[in-house]
Amino acid sequence: MSDDRTRAAVLASAEGWLGTPYRHQSSARYVGTDCLGLIRGVWRELYGAEPETPPAYTPDWAEVSGEESLRDAAARWLSPIATPRPGDALLFRMAPRAPCKHIGILYAEGRILHAYWGKAVVLSYFAPFWQRRHVASFAFPSL
Repeated sequence: MSDDRTRAAVLASAEGWLGTPYRHQSSARYVGTDCLGLIRGVWRELYGAEPETPPAYTPDWAEVSGEESLRDAAARWLSPIATPRPGDALLFRMAPRAPCKHIGILYAEGRILHAYWGKAVVLSYFAPFWQRRHVASFAFPSL
């Protein structure tokens, strides 16, 4: 379970990814990343090697497979929590009854830091659009 020091380190690492262009299935700061790649990159910076290599995936992987691959992977390496705090990971379901397909990091002041499709790693308001889609929260392991 995360502590304040870990959450601060997650936020500091994630801030370094701001402006990184969106690139599907990538995870290279300043070069390109998708939402999972952002989480993978933060993990590498804080903990070293990634605990598992994700399989290749297409942009429509969640719709095609119907499996909760992203949620299940988060549950393997992060700790499920009821009330997220800045520095925790948030999972989103982009359509009702669809598998979780997006992940970001809760930021201070009611914002989320995430890789936004077709744009870059950005800070967005944790507005009702995102609140309605938020279905699970996870804490990074303590450093």
